Amino acid sequence: MKILHTADWHLGRALYGHKRHQEFSEFLTWMIKTLTEEKIDVLLIAGDVFDTNLPSNRAQAMYYEFLYQVSRTDCQHVVITAGNHDSPTFLNAPQALLKALNVHVIGQVSADLSDEVITLTRNGVPELIVCAVPYLRDKDMRIMTVGESLEDKNRALIRGIEHHYQAVTDLAIAEQSRCAAAGHQEIPIVAMGHLFAAGGETLEGDGVRDLYVGNLAYVNVAAFPTELDYVALGHLHVPQIVGGCEHIRYSGSPIAMGFGEAKQNKSVVIIEFVGRNATISLLPIPRFQALERISGDLDTIEARLDALREMQQPVWLEIEYTGNAIVGDLRGRLETRVAGSSLMILRIKNQQVLNHVMQVAQDAVALEELSVEDVFEACLKAADVLPESSALLRALHQEVVQSLNEDDQNAE
Repeated sequence: MKILHTADWHLGRALYGHKRHQEFSEFLTWMIKTLTEEKIDVLLIAGDVFDTNLPSNRAQAMYYEFLYQVSRTDCQHVVITAGNHDSPTFLNAPQALLKALNVHVIGQVSADLSDEVITLTRNGVPELIVCAVPYLRDKDMRIMTVGESLEDKNRALIRGIEHHYQAVTDLAIAEQSRCAAAGHQEIPIVAMGHLFAAGGETLEGDGVRDLYVGNLAYVNVAAFPTELDYVALGHLHVPQIVGGCEHIRYSGSPIAMGFGEAKQNKSVVIIEFVGRNATISLLPIPRFQALERISGDLDTIEARLDALREMQQPVWLEIEYTGNAIVGDLRGRLETRVAGSSLMILRIKNQQVLNHVMQVAQDAVALEELSVEDVFEACLKAADVLPESSALLRALHQEVVQSLNEDDQNAE
């Protein structure tokens, strides 16, 4: 039994307004080739298939074309769980149809937890049990009570997540026992998840959203029962193991989601089971589009642009000007520098302008340079909010933003 674990595709994602359809298409073509060459039996996609809960027609077409192409390989099963960026109802809508192609989709928590326990077979013989746990939304994990503090909410949420994994694992163990009684011994159990594990590594600009309000709602490795033979996680874009446990892993995103990931090596995880003994390895993903962040004064920036131009390779650029001198028409000057080359400047961040905006909150000249959090911080500063009040206001603001991000616009 050979499994490929991937996650966080974010199909349809743009980078500073620039569409990335070609990158996604090349990645999906590489995936089909990899499934064939590596003789993969099961493909696990642990959430954030799409970048938004209303994916474009182009993103949807790539997704369904990919699943059709998988059906033409020797890969026996695909298991897809929703992430926090996905619309649960959108993913679930073609669930019955996709199941005919051995594509198993779990978009949201069901009233019957056995729906999340999937026994994968080959010619009627069970080979793998998957606890296909989707992103666990706050509202699914706990009951709100009047007067609870932020710490109370987080503790209740973590308890809910731990209980959920234990409950689906118990169901999987019972299924494993039934398989053993029928003569099918040593069937491995694999769990999936889309969450933020304690100690997880992120990168600046990777677009990873906080899943829950506050920073206490990080899931400890102890939440995953010891009976699980492998845990395939999504949400964090950096490939990594969790809590020193080799069998609990984030695959990471397949392409760099932001310039903070530009130098990161991307990979998928391949797990090969003999009985319940797993051999785990990483397979590097080619870089389909080079990204580079250039930071410094004008001389530093122009020198690097000249060096890249000589390489004659297509590179997308983010430029951060940190010099003290005020440069008139910085964008025009740099665009002229790269004109006629294969370099493309996607963003110019002028730290001089940004500092001015943060000092004078009402100046909206560079709002595109600011994140939602930057604007909120500027508002707090402009209103002279006391430090003891700022923490509560930040938590309330984060709760509102989280609610907006989780709203499933495809639900009735």
